[in-house]
Formats: sequence, C-alpha cells, structure tokens
Amino acid sequence: MILLVFIYGLLIGSFLNVLIYRIPKNESIVFPGSHCPICSHKLAWYDNVPLFSYLFLKGKCRYCGTGISQQYPLIESLNALIYIILFIKFGFSAIFIFYALVSSALIAIAIIDLKQLIIPDSLVISIIIITVLYKSINFFVYGISPSILDSFLGLLIAGGLFLAIVILSRGGMGGGDVTLIGALGFVLGVKYILLTIFLSFLYGAIISVFLLATKIKTRKDPIPFGPFIILSFFTTIFFAESLLNWYINLIS
Repeated sequence: MILLVFIYGLLIGSFLNVLIYRIPKNESIVFPGSHCPICSHKLAWYDNVPLFSYLFLKGKCRYCGTGISQQYPLIESLNALIYIILFIKFGFSAIFIFYALVSSALIAIAIIDLKQLIIPDSLVISIIIITVLYKSINFFVYGISPSILDSFLGLLIAGGLFLAIVILSRGGMGGGDVTLIGALGFVLGVKYILLTIFLSFLYGAIISVFLLATKIKTRKDPIPFGPFIILSFFTTIFFAESLLNWYINLIS
C-alpha cells in the first residue's frame, strides 16, 4: 500500500507541476498536452513518467538537450512523501484522501507564492470545495456531524483577523493570504486554525530573521507569507494534540 500511495503521490505531483507552471500564466491546464517549455516539442508518455523520466534522461529534454528544472522531480517527490506520511498517520481512509488532496493544493499554492508572489483564487476555492464534499460524505454516508458552525467561525475569525492586518499594515500582507487562511479556517475549525495562525507568525518571524541575517533577503525584498501559513497547517494536522498538551502542561 505504501508503494501504491507513493506512485499515486508522484502522479498527482506531476499534475501539480502543470498547475504551478500554467495557472500564473492563465493557460489551460488541459491543452496543449505536456511539452518542453524550451523547444515546445510534445512529450511522449515515456518522457513524462513522474520522477523516473527525469532520472533516466539525466534532467535534460530528449529533443533539444536543454536542462529541465529540478522543481519537477522535487515537487513530485515532496507530494509523494507527504502522501506516505498522511497514510501512515490516518491509514487508507476518507480523511487520508481529504488531507492528501488539500495538501496537494497547498503545495501548488506555496510554490506559486514563492515564485510569483500570488495565491491563485482557483486553488483556494478548490480547498473549500474539497472540504464541503468531504464533510457531506462524512455526514450522509457515515453520519458524522459536519461541524458547519465551527468551520464557518474558523473561516470568519481567521479571515477577519488577516483582513484587519492587511488594512492596518496598508499592504504589508496580501489579499491572497486572507483567502488562504480563511479557507484553512473552514478546514480546521476555530481551535486548530488559531494554533495555525500562531505558528505561522512564529515561523514567519524565525525564517524572516534568518533570511535577513544571512542576507538572502534585504528589508526591501518581499517575503511571501503563504508558505508560512501552509507550513503551519502541516504542523497542525500532524502535531496539534502534542503541541497543545505540551502547552497545557507548561502553564499548569
């Protein structure tokens, strides 16, 4: 099963590369088919096998010999790795499939934000849709409460807080961060989105200081906040209970 999950993760990871490349350009994610971004030659199926084609071709296009970005195998491998971790934690279940799909959307968002400083609304909306479908299936098939009130409160509190920051900072944070944290508030509910928000500012402070101290970034360089939110989301779904229990024991 782990091997199957790994292969599935690679396949979805390959599709994420399409999203990352095409969405910022407002290009169709379906047409044209996969092709070399340099020579535009259409890729045969055996040139488009996730991870393995890159390794077999030694990172170069078969047709023009141009080097292929290392982003492609890295995204495929990262997505597959996260799928395996989710599978180990949740087993093959509805919640595994749910978090796998949400995680893939978040990986695409993080890379686009890092490269283009934008968070596409289409990917944020996809997270909301996936969550609504998951909650609906849980309710109608398994009789599990969808906790709609908690989800909407999570959306409103998280989105409202970040909107206030956008207004007060006068552009110090982007509107995409507001929609992203609102969507994740809908996913996690109030309790866990508050933890995610706290962690996002903690990660943001630590990593930003590191980037400035090492002169990788200057004070004038924009630092996207979306990746901090996403890193905090993963921390929450994997370690929330441990962190909360540690905090309760610390203050008691």
